[in-house]
Amino acid sequence: MNIIRAKDYQDMSRKAANIISAQIIMKPDCVLGLATGSTPIGTYRQLIDWYNKGDLDFSRVSTVNLDEYRGLKNTDPQSYYYFMHENLFSHVNIRKEATFLPDGTNPDAEAACAGHERVIRELGGIDLQLLGLGNNGHIGFNEPGAAFEKETHCVDLTESTIKANARFFDSIDEVPTQAYTMGIRTIMQAKKILVVVNGAGKADIVARAFWGPVTPEVPASILQMHPDVTVVCDEEAFSKAPV
Repeated sequence: MNIIRAKDYQDMSRKAANIISAQIIMKPDCVLGLATGSTPIGTYRQLIDWYNKGDLDFSRVSTVNLDEYRGLKNTDPQSYYYFMHENLFSHVNIRKEATFLPDGTNPDAEAACAGHERVIRELGGIDLQLLGLGNNGHIGFNEPGAAFEKETHCVDLTESTIKANARFFDSIDEVPTQAYTMGIRTIMQAKKILVVVNGAGKADIVARAFWGPVTPEVPASILQMHPDVTVVCDEEAFSKAPV
């Protein structure tokens, strides 16, 4: 595991964007696994800036997203489909038909999840998977539990995750209670994994996830077993690491 320390959020975002842009330059037709939430927004902004300067070309890139809320329309501002178009896709020359998210509008959970797995297989797998880190150690929406989930599946969101996501909605009652998410095995099959973490509020879970025991109670801890993981975190998030 490669740990890169950044000074602050902006520095973290730039360092993470450097890694993603290198992937695109080295393999123009690469498959990127993308994440949502507040943490990767700065990384996406940096990629957009480099695209606007002519340094990046997304025309042959394909993307698959980690997760999507179940039951939200694509036009809902809180859907991850909407998020990705607002924060990246609409600002670069990526082909819209080459961007894939779990189909949160499909009420048939089994079909929606199987369809996402099929897309990943047909694309030939993920070259680089971007991840954030939840306060309880979740990656994607793989919540702490008794076992590591395998492939894309429907998950009941925990109370802590619902509360954490409530800031994006008018009220906590509007936060979806379920989501479709890539499973641990799907994530671990990515050739490379990039994790971005910032803020003092993540310091405890950074220490547990990357220096503690590997356990389903801390889903991100499984990343210790992957052969090519890079974690970029700012000084605050790194403050309790035992090194």
